[in-house]
Amino acid sequence: MTADPARLDATIRGRVQAVGFRVFAAQAATALGLTGWVANLPDGAVRCVVEGPRPMLDRFLVDLRAGPGAARVDVIDEVWSVAVGDTDGFRIRSYAHGGD
Repeated sequence: MTADPARLDATIRGRVQAVGFRVFAAQAATALGLTGWVANLPDGAVRCVVEGPRPMLDRFLVDLRAGPGAARVDVIDEVWSVAVGDTDGFRIRSYAHGGD
């Protein structure tokens, strides 16, 4: 029995820009077979919208909390919902992107 896909919209706050966080998140998501995107936000945070099986998303959150070596994650705001299937693969976006 496979778990129904879920969607995680995570905003990561701390020292998360100019430290390779987006590349780190993309590599972690890809390794876990997740789809979605990650982008810097103008306020210094990073937003990540990702879909996949809940156990893989939980593992991804562990990775996000650790972050790359130069990062410092203070808090992750999580919004969970049902997957909508509007992504394929995983992409790094600029913060000029309007999100969903």
